[in-house]
Amino acid sequence: MMADISSPMSEAPMLNSPGNDKAFQEWKDEEKVRMKKQLGLLEGVAIILGIIFGSGIFVSPKGVIMEVKSVGLSLVIWMLCGLLSMIGALCYAELGTSIPKSGGDYAYIFEAFGPLPAFLYLWDAMLIFVPTTNAIMGLTFANYVIQPFFPNCSNPDSAVRLIAAVTICFLTFMNCYDIKQTTKMQNVFMFTKILALVLIIISGLSYFLMGNTSNFENAFEGGSTDPGKIAVAFYSGIFSYSGWNYLNFMTEELKNPYVNLPRAIYISLPLVTLIYVFANVAYLAVLTPMAMEASNAIAVTFADRVLGMMSWSMPLLVALSAFGGLSVHIMTSSRMCFVGARYGHFPAMLSHINVKRFTPTPSLVFLNILSLIMLCTSDVYVLITYSSFVESFFIMLSVGGMLWLRYKRPNMTRPIKVSLWVPIVFIVVCMFLVFVPCYYVPYEVGMGVLITVTGIPAFFLGVVWEKKPSWFIHALGKFTFGVQKLFLSAREEKEESNYE
Repeated sequence: MMADISSPMSEAPMLNSPGNDKAFQEWKDEEKVRMKKQLGLLEGVAIILGIIFGSGIFVSPKGVIMEVKSVGLSLVIWMLCGLLSMIGALCYAELGTSIPKSGGDYAYIFEAFGPLPAFLYLWDAMLIFVPTTNAIMGLTFANYVIQPFFPNCSNPDSAVRLIAAVTICFLTFMNCYDIKQTTKMQNVFMFTKILALVLIIISGLSYFLMGNTSNFENAFEGGSTDPGKIAVAFYSGIFSYSGWNYLNFMTEELKNPYVNLPRAIYISLPLVTLIYVFANVAYLAVLTPMAMEASNAIAVTFADRVLGMMSWSMPLLVALSAFGGLSVHIMTSSRMCFVGARYGHFPAMLSHINVKRFTPTPSLVFLNILSLIMLCTSDVYVLITYSSFVESFFIMLSVGGMLWLRYKRPNMTRPIKVSLWVPIVFIVVCMFLVFVPCYYVPYEVGMGVLITVTGIPAFFLGVVWEKKPSWFIHALGKFTFGVQKLFLSAREEKEESNYE
């Protein structure tokens, strides 16, 4: 039997009259060991923008132009990626309000298709795209921090990885320590990210309006027509937009989620698309496609060309942007691990909450370890392809689950219900992005499929098989007790749910 550490109880309010009953009930609710509803609309918008404006826009333009080879086709892909993200966000607004549970895609796939597909999503999320994205953001932060010290040579690989590792560990600690302070910090970083992008846009468009239009002449000349290359270019673009569904991971911590979840999505996505397209126009006004391919830090190369004495500010702003994005991603992705453990798909210790801070500390530390393992490579473009392929498949499955639930449970409460063509268009495009690259990057696709398939025996051994050896149960119980003592964590106290 596993031991539990009880929540420390603070002094209850004095109950001298029946009028204090309400105060007493509020005190009881506040003292329960469970996730608190602390996030409003501004925090919701900051979470979405914080992840999307993390590091992708300062890395992915190179990945897009490497594949398509033309300015015009590159801009078309950025616009289509924004449109696809907005269509997907509409679907997730319906999913998030119909299934108001934390965990995002994991919860939606579980409700629609049952435990095995949901477990495979969780398996891939924990082994591939969550720690991979953390590693990419950490490496981007490290590269931009170091770049000014090595202006004429490559950044030292070991130094980049070390700084990325320290950054991931520090932000994990911050998310364990205090969710309120972390979200306040993220609100500040959201405006820093927008400032960096606005600076790029204004500088680039000014350069363009001064008559430097040569890069846009014959904009589609030399563009690739290979569907596989176009699909891989889409992966880089989609990686920059990834994060529009991450607020759904924290639905249970969002105040009035039926209102604030869709509003946060509707505010964020059009703003992101507009800023991203203009940012790429600015990049391409200053840098040729060859210059973009040769650069390891596009925003720094851009700043060196147009900002003159103020070029030092760009690495700082980009580093702060990646830093804030990494903090948001660590916070949101840990909730998916937390919910998976709550459903019994991961060890129960990962569903425990710190009794003082009310944060899922074991899940945060677990993902921190996996993210550090992903730093074994510093090639972010290989990491992007790995993560984007698998994540695109499961996002397609989530939206497919929305269609299945409309058929299977037509009377399900749906505060928001989008037109039928919206999820159908989204699924068709995702099918293109999932299946076309199979012949162009078979190794990366094969590795993604292989890791997914290894989750099947893990599911039957870890979840379905009930008669586990007594020595294993005893060892797991002792380890769980040790984790509880180390992190002052306990099982979440259940709350009455309005979900049907």
